[in-house]
Amino acid sequence: MTSYPSHLAREIATQPADWAAVRRRVDEALAVLPAHGARVAVVGCGTSYFMAQAYATLREQAGAGHTEAHAASEYPDSRRFDHVVAISRSGTTTEVIELLERLRAEGQTTTAIVATEGTAIPDLATHAFLLPEVDEQSVVQTRFATTVLALLRATLGEDLDQAIADAEAVLAEDEDAALAGVADARQLTFLGRGWTVGLAQEAALKLRESAQFWTEAYPAMEYRHGPISVTTEGGATWAFGEVPPGLDEDVRATGAHFEHRDIDPLADLLRVHRLCLLKAGRAGVDPDRPRHLSRSIILS
Repeated sequence: MTSYPSHLAREIATQPADWAAVRRRVDEALAVLPAHGARVAVVGCGTSYFMAQAYATLREQAGAGHTEAHAASEYPDSRRFDHVVAISRSGTTTEVIELLERLRAEGQTTTAIVATEGTAIPDLATHAFLLPEVDEQSVVQTRFATTVLALLRATLGEDLDQAIADAEAVLAEDEDAALAGVADARQLTFLGRGWTVGLAQEAALKLRESAQFWTEAYPAMEYRHGPISVTTEGGATWAFGEVPPGLDEDVRATGAHFEHRDIDPLADLLRVHRLCLLKAGRAGVDPDRPRHLSRSIILS
């Protein structure tokens, strides 16, 4: 898949198989996730927060009940929920720990979705769902986050067959074909609508972390309200999922490249992962160890 070996490269490559495998755990997940109709908050930090955004939108669209997503540090204490879901790869993120401690004292029902066993967050939650099989060595999250979202989509009744097939095709594709139009971009703006707004935010974060590359992300309809000002020749705008009418022409009129594929948006995120490896390799930076970051943000 790549000429840039790293933990990140190896973890990117397992994702279609990870999504296929996690479907066998849907009933187990449903037993600890909020009931249909429950009023729910989903929380996380960084990548986990963006997966929470995507799930919250999908759950509401599925008619499963009122669902909000919040950064753990910005949880609205004045609101009341039937169930709070916390996502954390490491199980040690300070803001999530502090929130779960407060919620536990209040008697709030919670579920933690965590990769790393034997950590604090699962013990603080009412229910824990562990995914050690998709834990990662790279600081940069990929397969844990996408597998969590794939699982949550499956619990909402979605068929993941097309997403898995699209992801397999993305990883099998020649690098030049997979990244044509974006490999040489000097700047990238990612756009999404509905649940893919979270994916757009995650795509931008991945490139910033892994390759120290200039990226931005916005809801697609907000793009014309200012962000299009940075778009110019040599840049690219990448849309996940539904594209608002006329947006592609607006981007091309700036001289920039417009990128969009009619595939499952979660599979399209894997193309961004491949771009991370390419950009990091060209920049001479280690994609496993972003500057100023650690695998888990633990505050003193």
